[in-house]
Amino acid sequence: MRKFFLGFIVYALAELALLIAVGQKIGVLSTLLLIMATSVIGIYVAKNKGMNSVQKVKNTIAKGEAPGPALIDALLNFSGAVLLALPGFLTDIIGLLLLMPISRKLFQPIAFYWIRKKMKKGQFIIVQR
Repeated sequence: MRKFFLGFIVYALAELALLIAVGQKIGVLSTLLLIMATSVIGIYVAKNKGMNSVQKVKNTIAKGEAPGPALIDALLNFSGAVLLALPGFLTDIIGLLLLMPISRKLFQPIAFYWIRKKMKKGQFIIVQR
């Protein structure tokens, strides 16, 4: 818990420093407009890519294939869109990396590892109906 709290404080300070630096370079109004624009884009992407990702998962299941890669792709797309919708430039950068297909491929093994680790600990359960 202590590491999480420390990480959150470091993240908040880095985000604030970046906002101040960008605000000094391009101006306060431009910075605020940029933050609002990325939030609107993030919400739009979450809606559209989210529906496409769900459809891909359904199609994969309908074919009788394991939906693992499609689910990971949907998870990363949704996470990227949510990070893009959150105010701040660090979250925007990470969100854009998760949304771009080339860089998303780099995050897929990390997501698979994280889910496997949670499943082994019993913290992540898949229910089949």
